[in-house]
Amino acid sequence: MTIPFSADEVLQMAEQIERNGSRFYRRAAQGFTDSRGRELMLDLAIAEDEHEKVFAAMRADLSPQEREATVPDPWGEAVLYLRGMADSQLFDVKADPSERLTGKETLEEILRTAIGLERDSIVFYLGVKEIVPERLGKQRIDAIIREEMGHVAALGKALASLSR
Repeated sequence: MTIPFSADEVLQMAEQIERNGSRFYRRAAQGFTDSRGRELMLDLAIAEDEHEKVFAAMRADLSPQEREATVPDPWGEAVLYLRGMADSQLFDVKADPSERLTGKETLEEILRTAIGLERDSIVFYLGVKEIVPERLGKQRIDAIIREEMGHVAALGKALASLSR
């Protein structure tokens, strides 16, 4: 069964995805002994924290119409479903971090993994955008996509700087 999302629910997912990203980068930072790699990962974690704040602010600015649920959800199951999707789609914090990050990855490997995950998030948001009705703030999903594109650009720039 397809669940149509409201802009509020999508922004909740965006916040969760950003929290997951921040955790991913902080865990990656723990695997570096050199300060350059550790600092880059911590900077990326801070950027994810900032994006979470952007999405939280967007959510706070939603009108009552944009906040309305598109399906009855008396027990909050839709929110739980969305959180579950966010956790299992991107930066899965439920998976054993040692399986994803052994601490032996190079900075290049981590950046390439992160770029792939950020691209996946863009694809995810493009799909979500298709199911959010215009009247419920579909344009806000475009802002999320632009934020994620900025993540990819920053990661690509960091990756390119390694080969210089």
